[in-house]
Amino acid sequence: MPKIADEWSALKVRRANAPGRHPVGGVPGLLLQITESGAKSWVLRVMVGGRRRDVGLGPYPGVTLAGARDLARELRQEIRRGIDPVAERQAARYSLKSQREKERTFKECAEAFLAAKSHEWSNRKHASQWRSTLEAYAYPIIGSLPVQSIEFAHIVGVLEPIWLTKTETASRLRGRIESVLAYATASGFRHGDNPARWRGNLDAVLPKPKKLAKVKHHKALPVDDLPKFWKRLQAVEGTGARALAFTILTAARSGEVRGAQWDEIDLKAKTWTVPASRMKSGREHVVPLSAPALRLLKALPARSGLVFPAPRGGQLSDMTLSAVLRRMEVDATVHGFRSVFRDWASERTAYPREVCEQALAHSLGAVERAYRRSDLLEKRRRLMEDWAKFFGTVSTGGEVSSIRAARVAPERRTP
Repeated sequence: MPKIADEWSALKVRRANAPGRHPVGGVPGLLLQITESGAKSWVLRVMVGGRRRDVGLGPYPGVTLAGARDLARELRQEIRRGIDPVAERQAARYSLKSQREKERTFKECAEAFLAAKSHEWSNRKHASQWRSTLEAYAYPIIGSLPVQSIEFAHIVGVLEPIWLTKTETASRLRGRIESVLAYATASGFRHGDNPARWRGNLDAVLPKPKKLAKVKHHKALPVDDLPKFWKRLQAVEGTGARALAFTILTAARSGEVRGAQWDEIDLKAKTWTVPASRMKSGREHVVPLSAPALRLLKALPARSGLVFPAPRGGQLSDMTLSAVLRRMEVDATVHGFRSVFRDWASERTAYPREVCEQALAHSLGAVERAYRRSDLLEKRRRLMEDWAKFFGTVSTGGEVSSIRAARVAPERRTP
């Protein structure tokens, strides 16, 4: 048993400033610990089960000298009864942590999920959309609820108010809530079935989204109106108009064009290689450049950095190209020109479907991908040349000139 030191007074404790551990008397093993910075705390040094243990009793002056002595006496009595105070405290901490995890809220789990998964999303806008829908519709109702206590009725309460009026948003929200709850289950914060699951669960009380929501297609010009529009577009000045023209010539998406860099352009090979990071499919896409597309590029003033930079630097905004259409008083969207291209290719040419789909960088089915390992570049090159020629081949009556050059034999498939 440690020797009982001379008893310190409260005044002596207050004035003590020498770093180290100082026996203060009154209870065997009671020490005043002083750090180099001058912070003071209490430590009880005892033998428990044949092992020396240092038990913290709290900081000074939060715990007074008298209070530290009382705590030390209580702990010594527990030890004499066979209780290990250190093990008991650890068990209490683990129990508290376990209880806290069971009380983890939906919002806390959602934010942790977003932090963990957002790195695999190539588009920042995707992560922003996730957060905005959860903040707008889920957090106000279930955000503060312990994730373990969220049940079927809670999910219905979130979705039902917007299921009929904002069906597409509600359907995406349901999937996002399901993902958050799956994350919570995998992390040990909840147990049991996922109440946001659709099949065999929510589909019993909510109408099927496909039965409610009508697909809204992007507004597009009629195919026969494109040549006249193209002629008007050539008279419009500005980077936005040139970017729109390049978008039409390549049948690309607006974001792919706005982010285009000169080092992606190979004027000699007549190609534009869009990196996977900017492609919706997440795969690199090589675009064959027609003669008009090459002329457009060669007429641009700069040959480094962005191909179509904003006037004040950086990328053009997604509204810049739309503003060109608005000023021209054309009731169509930029994305709608991809629809015009697809309609033209289907109705006015004999190019195989897979060539047209590859030109639009659409994902092919698994079976098609297995049969078609090439990117059909040369066939797509002829297609894009014919697409560019089309702008001057349609008569006012809508008759089409010969498309003999477009008749490409379907690629032979290996069985």
